[in-house]
Amino acid sequence: MDTIHIRGRHRLNGTIPISGAKNAALPLMIASLLTDETLTLTNIPRLTDVRTLAKLLGVLGATVERSESANHAKLEGDTIALTTPEVVSTLAPYEIVSQIRATFWVLGPLLARCGTAKVSLPGGCAIGARPVDLYLKGLQKLGAAIDLEEGYVLASAPNGLKGAIIRSPIVSVGATHTLLMAATLAEGETVLENAAREPEITDLANCLVAMGAKITGIGTSTLRIQGVDKLHGATHRVVADRIEAGTYAVAAAMTGGDVFLDGVDPESFEAVLSVLRAAGANVEARLGGIRITRNGDKLQATNVVTQVFPGFPTDLQAQFMALMTIADGESEITETIFENRFMHVQELARFGANISLHGDKALVHGVERLTGAPVMASDLRASAALVIAALAAEGETTINRVYHLDRGFDRMEEKLSACGAEIWRVKA
Repeated sequence: MDTIHIRGRHRLNGTIPISGAKNAALPLMIASLLTDETLTLTNIPRLTDVRTLAKLLGVLGATVERSESANHAKLEGDTIALTTPEVVSTLAPYEIVSQIRATFWVLGPLLARCGTAKVSLPGGCAIGARPVDLYLKGLQKLGAAIDLEEGYVLASAPNGLKGAIIRSPIVSVGATHTLLMAATLAEGETVLENAAREPEITDLANCLVAMGAKITGIGTSTLRIQGVDKLHGATHRVVADRIEAGTYAVAAAMTGGDVFLDGVDPESFEAVLSVLRAAGANVEARLGGIRITRNGDKLQATNVVTQVFPGFPTDLQAQFMALMTIADGESEITETIFENRFMHVQELARFGANISLHGDKALVHGVERLTGAPVMASDLRASAALVIAALAAEGETTINRVYHLDRGFDRMEEKLSACGAEIWRVKA
């Protein structure tokens, strides 16, 4: 199993190109199942999750053609052309779906296009129960019959899906993705109330419109979808990854560096930038991206509460906690999205961090310095938090189980090395 090694205490200085968003690329790839024509996606990040999903789409009948970017110097994303002239199987097997949660979202397009689907219950990072009842109840309102059998969801709508008003009791990104895709081919109008508003939802909706879908309210919590008989092919560029951008912004603040995040819209993660300003970083919006600097002043303890968009994202909670480990004072970090997303606390303690847990709150008492240590990643975002801590720690850190990192960060070692970090990978 690969390991990543970091010798800390190097300031980050330079430009980091921000890759296409994992959380946008995956539902966009799944949307290709809605048409028998080709959907071409550009700015696709090089991630294991993308490869895993491509494998599943191939099982279902898609032809996946990938072209690597020729501009390696800028670490640009790749292009994928997905074509499913015929869905040859409506079975999404456990062996693949258990690897990443987003593969479960094929349930909506399969049901809409074929009238039937058998999809394994999802896997992914172990950061909480994350039930799928909202997905299933929404599909039932669209007229689907749902059964559970031996770990699989069996869904059928032999007469097609019918438009409906669906109000979710809580905001769910996955349910919004799934129901939005399913509704594009449903008969009549579907209204999704209390829908997620994440930029990745907007990106999917815009792509669907380019494919011929009729959607209004994009970017709001109420989406109206007028079903159409057929969608067609399109070309779409994947939006920049605000979580990756936020991770590198935190890393720049952690090391006291000067980093330009190239290709990201500051409005997509303004809640994060606001917190970084409060913690002592300088944030400057520039043409084409954002500059993050810290001139050596002490970081200030800052409280954070994770919330659905446009609030502070849960996917940056672990990274921000790493930043607060060396801040002046005590910070309180409250996790409201997932009930089991503090598994990185024990690993941060191995660096010398002082963190105590109290239910859904973590109290972080800033320390003078961190010290490198062997650590183990528990999930995707926790992996990034360990990298951030290691960048500021004295001595060498070895990070194990970095396959988590490879699921969501495109060429992280290359990007950090180009800015002065001493980081390298040791192949198993």
